[in-house]
Amino acid sequence: MRAPQTPDKDTIALLPLFERLEPDRITLVRSSEQAERAHAELIRFSAWGFDTESKPTFKVGETSDGPHVLQLATAERAWVFQLLDPVCRDVAADLLALPLVIKAGFGLSDDRKRIVQKLGVEPEGVVELNTLFRLRGYRKDMGVKAGVAVMFNQRFIKSKKASTSNWANEHLSEAQLVYAANDAYAAYRVWEALQSSVHT
Repeated sequence: MRAPQTPDKDTIALLPLFERLEPDRITLVRSSEQAERAHAELIRFSAWGFDTESKPTFKVGETSDGPHVLQLATAERAWVFQLLDPVCRDVAADLLALPLVIKAGFGLSDDRKRIVQKLGVEPEGVVELNTLFRLRGYRKDMGVKAGVAVMFNQRFIKSKKASTSNWANEHLSEAQLVYAANDAYAAYRVWEALQSSVHT
């Protein structure tokens, strides 16, 4: 039996748009009070979409002290944690260490290493979505764009400008928030679709 093909850029470009989370469904978490509230809301769920953002490095030999941002998402909302505040970092570490909550995302090995260095915890319950696609016969790493195309026949837009922006900034732009939130949200939606297709 032939392995299923990962859709290429040209194929994805023709698909209808994936509906993203808009700013009214994105919570920015940058103070201790906001972090405690986010923790109380997030622990009500058994799974989150998960991703991080780090300030890009452009010089040879320069190492990143990221992640600077952690994003967690459910089917309805995303929380974008800025990791400048020590309480935000502590709450983020506590959430990531919860063993019974699934944290699903794409290409997470680098994120995991950086989280261990920055937050001092090993993330628990991590589900690498590429592994789930490999179990279905896909040979190439998917990434969020291909994952959305396969599961929903839709096109997920990622802004190059936002992806290479300064995630260590004290004030994130709306474009950065939307970008970060939707990476985690799309990962959650793909994970959810993979689960329901297993049970049908």
